[in-house]
Amino acid sequence: MTAINGYTRTCGLLGNPVEHTVSPVIHNTLADVTGENLTYVPFHVPEGFIGDAVKGAYALNLLGLNVTVPYKSDVIPFLKDIDPLAERIGAVNTLVRVQGGFKGYNTDMPGLYRAMCSDGVQIKGEKVLILGAGGVARAVAMLLAEKQAAEVILLNRTVERAQTIADEVNAFVGKEFAYAMPLMAYKELPGDGHFLAIQATNVGMYPNVDDAVIVDEAFYRKIHTGYDLIFNPACTKFMELTKKQGGRAYNGLKMLLYQGIIAYELWTGQGVSDSLADYVYKRMQDAMGIGQEGI
Repeated sequence: MTAINGYTRTCGLLGNPVEHTVSPVIHNTLADVTGENLTYVPFHVPEGFIGDAVKGAYALNLLGLNVTVPYKSDVIPFLKDIDPLAERIGAVNTLVRVQGGFKGYNTDMPGLYRAMCSDGVQIKGEKVLILGAGGVARAVAMLLAEKQAAEVILLNRTVERAQTIADEVNAFVGKEFAYAMPLMAYKELPGDGHFLAIQATNVGMYPNVDDAVIVDEAFYRKIHTGYDLIFNPACTKFMELTKKQGGRAYNGLKMLLYQGIIAYELWTGQGVSDSLADYVYKRMQDAMGIGQEGI
């Protein structure tokens, strides 16, 4: 491990809570292997203090920051600049130091795309179901539009929220691409491995590991691949049900890995090789006490 000295640059995570984050494993491992004199620490920011935290980080000469819940949108007014993708999505998770402040980026969605590519999951030309209609679902829908999915259907209990996202995405792409349906309307969808499905809610996250947005096995027969953005537990109920019906299933740990790698590349200008990404991924699994057999 590189010794901390007067030349060490600090990066970190702003959020509430941050106590159980594995992001330090990503960035401190990358810094150690690449020889970057950098250390990464989590910062618990109390409610109402995100603006003070950003200003303080700049005053303390921090190189860069990640931002997690609940501040990914709240941080935007305190930025010097914002990347067009982050502005379009309406969420920032990475801050890069620039003259006079920080520029905001969204590396979550590029991270999801790199994770899906790494897992051999195709987007282009696919018909995709998104479970949920929150900020993450909106960002995923924008990503799918950009990567040329054939169509997106947002399934949500409150169909009006899903319709709002569909309207925004359709306005962005200039055509009818995204559609909103009530959650139980999945019964009307075609079956036999017709869809890629992305689980974009927090249902099934630890400790509620036996929960899923939909538990009907008939729904999972419609899915050829299920991608759950949750990474704890390593195998969610959604994934378990997908695999039980013969589909492929993945969790969100690689998305976490690659959003961190992209942030590190922005901060340092160093590219991260596939072999180093694999090494960091194994370190993350070790830190969480899971192995490949748990996925």
